[in-house]
Amino acid sequence: YHIVIKVIKKAAVYSLVAVSMNLLNGFTGLFSLGQAGFMLLGAYAYAVLCIPVAKRAGVYQQFEGGLIQFSLPETFANLFGEGAGTVVGILIALLIGGLIAALMAYLIGLPVLRLKSDYLAIATLGFAEILRAFFQWNALGPITNGSNLLKGYPDFGHAWAYLILIAIFIGIILLMVNSTYGRAFKAIRDDEVAAEAMGINLAHHKRLAFVISSFFAGVGGGMLAMYMGAVQALSFKSTMTYEILLIVVIGGIGSITGSVITSFLYIASVEWLLRGLDSGEFLGIQAPGLFKNGFRMAIVSVIIMLVVLFFRKGIMGDRELTDLLRRKPRKEGK
Repeated sequence: YHIVIKVIKKAAVYSLVAVSMNLLNGFTGLFSLGQAGFMLLGAYAYAVLCIPVAKRAGVYQQFEGGLIQFSLPETFANLFGEGAGTVVGILIALLIGGLIAALMAYLIGLPVLRLKSDYLAIATLGFAEILRAFFQWNALGPITNGSNLLKGYPDFGHAWAYLILIAIFIGIILLMVNSTYGRAFKAIRDDEVAAEAMGINLAHHKRLAFVISSFFAGVGGGMLAMYMGAVQALSFKSTMTYEILLIVVIGGIGSITGSVITSFLYIASVEWLLRGLDSGEFLGIQAPGLFKNGFRMAIVSVIIMLVVLFFRKGIMGDRELTDLLRRKPRKEGK
């Protein structure tokens, strides 16, 4: 039961980040690999703003208790009561993390979004790696705790709270995709020249898509920090971005439903169903000589190859769940 709850929480968070990446890569056609960097910003913002004041001295041992001496959940708990105030403080901390990520995206987007294709991917990947190293710098230790862990902050606890919050955020993204802005994003993806000829401001809409995607990645990073229980910059490596990109591609570039479904399938497989392949036992079969550390990811790689071979456009392609549920009208006489 405990492992199922963990899978649901992590898969929910990954689904939000995958959808945010799909908004940029799938719907706007901008190939960015900076998702881990924006998640790092959101995770650190949430952790720094939510660590209880009484625990800060123990967490920031090398930096005299840290620079920030307040906790948003505690502040709002004093105003609205323990339960409601804590939830309000957590939500505001998540949103602040998203806004910090969005602000950073706006600043780096000014020069970076002039690049295209692989050059944009390399630039955003470099940004994420630089940011990860920057947050471990001891000069920022009073805020980020250097290379040490940030821990002791509150969590929603219940898996349903994760699911409800993630559903709200993904619903907002879905509404945006179906709005005039979403249609402009798709037009840019399909043909930039034609989109500009139709009066779409390319620079404005690219920057808007980049900022919105980064905002939700930052929120997802904050929720991932809640799930992990501790934050360290070293965890937000480029491999995390590759995982998210893998989910987007397998689910279908341009399909929100595909990103959500694949997030749950991928996390459930890696964190639960295939976990025994690293411990010597799988489906009741004892084979420590064969099932050993690393074998799980080898099997996952084979599964991914099979999916790519038989589903060239991903599991969902560019379709949504509503497209599958919508039945074609039957012709008269048939």
